Amino acid sequence: MAFFFIADLAAAVHKGKKEVVLSEQSLRDKVKGAWAGQTLGCSYGGPTEFKFLGTIIQDYIPIPWDKHTVKNWYDTFPGLYDDVYVDLTFVEVFERCGLDAPVDSFATAFGRTEYPLWHANQVARYNLLQGVKTPQSGYWKNNPHAHCIDFQIEADFAGIMSPGMPNQAAEICDRVGHIMSYGEGWYGGVYVATMYSLAYVSNDIEYIVKEALKVIPEESDFHKCMSDVIRWHRKYPKDWKRTWFELQNKWSEEISCPEGIHNSFNIGTKINGAYILLGLLYGQGDFTKTIDIATRAGQDSDCNPASAAGILGTMIGYSNIPESWKEALYEVEDIPFSNTDISLNKAYDMTYRHASEMLQKHGNGKVGTDFIIRRENIRPVALEVAFENLKVSDKLTIEKSIDDVNPFSFEGTGLVVKGYVAGGLPTDYTAEMDVYIDGQFYETTALPQYINHRKCELFFCYDRPVGKHTVTFKWKNPVSNGKIWITEVIIYTTK
Repeated sequence: MAFFFIADLAAAVHKGKKEVVLSEQSLRDKVKGAWAGQTLGCSYGGPTEFKFLGTIIQDYIPIPWDKHTVKNWYDTFPGLYDDVYVDLTFVEVFERCGLDAPVDSFATAFGRTEYPLWHANQVARYNLLQGVKTPQSGYWKNNPHAHCIDFQIEADFAGIMSPGMPNQAAEICDRVGHIMSYGEGWYGGVYVATMYSLAYVSNDIEYIVKEALKVIPEESDFHKCMSDVIRWHRKYPKDWKRTWFELQNKWSEEISCPEGIHNSFNIGTKINGAYILLGLLYGQGDFTKTIDIATRAGQDSDCNPASAAGILGTMIGYSNIPESWKEALYEVEDIPFSNTDISLNKAYDMTYRHASEMLQKHGNGKVGTDFIIRRENIRPVALEVAFENLKVSDKLTIEKSIDDVNPFSFEGTGLVVKGYVAGGLPTDYTAEMDVYIDGQFYETTALPQYINHRKCELFFCYDRPVGKHTVTFKWKNPVSNGKIWITEVIIYTTK
């Protein structure tokens, strides 16, 4: 019964009808499918996360799964679910402040979190705590990880609460996503949220993937990469591994995330977003195949199947997720996610309410228990380009204290300095380091010891005139036995 109802929705969209009917029961089922799919995909990919870098997880390598897998992750490594608990931070803001919650409410809530974060998220939280407001907290010149996957993995909520309203999903992404991302990093979240939104009103996964891409400017590399996946899928419709190799050949270079420079680690939004599409397109609507392919593409192999399974779970609804997967959720659905008081069951209820309110707020009618969803013409978001005309000219292993490298010389237009404050210092200590470039004061940077408030890199800048420069570091508040230790320096020049 549910399958034929979904098929009717898809037909309505494809025939160009201006309205789609979605019952309360179906809406709730799809909301549940979204959160359940995301949680299941994350759990399945957990054992392989960043263990297969620049390589496929071959079919002969088993990925364990049973009905206790999700509970085991809850108990042993709840930090696995950053895909979900960051989402829920923003869901809670909507619950508390309403659908018109301002940008500052999201930024404040995010800045106050104490759960583990990495990459763009952690730099953004650091920036907020240092007084840098959004959207500057996610802007690439203030955040070397602006192109990382962070917002792509936590934008689900924006699409889940915007059934059949892709432009509203994009607007929510604008409010929230620039807290931690810019350019490609932001586009990944917008695209994922838009696919979630369309998954409410179509059961054709190819339509969802292609139609949602209209929200991304065609000039962007992100659009070009996703378009390549769609094109290669048409060319090699039964061989996802061939498309994977084409992606590796054309789109695997990393120039932004400092941890991905000159190695096989890639947490960039483009390549991982492409792996979401591999799962969706080659999975052909099959829940198991979708999760498995998105996982076996490698790299961020828990986040990618989480996004793919969440989108597919929205399309087919919770009731159509195979029992062999759903049974793993039964013992955790009332357990709050790490560092939140929101469980899956609570997320189902809250987001169903938000989705219902969004439908009515934006002019969609309701007759009895049926929502009448008006079809939207998707509007592309603004073009954003980061790390433009930059290329990595060198990566140096240093392994020295700042006193041993002063002054440091480089030739180019910018650099990223990786390192840390060493010496077994108390967690409430914050080192302060003055930076001088070419003899002129550039900035004072704070280096908190507390891991959740840390700065991911000691220093970075991208805006020097091309040429030879000297950099000097001065520790303003040194402590005995302490050192500010430099591990690597990445040097940028122009193309």
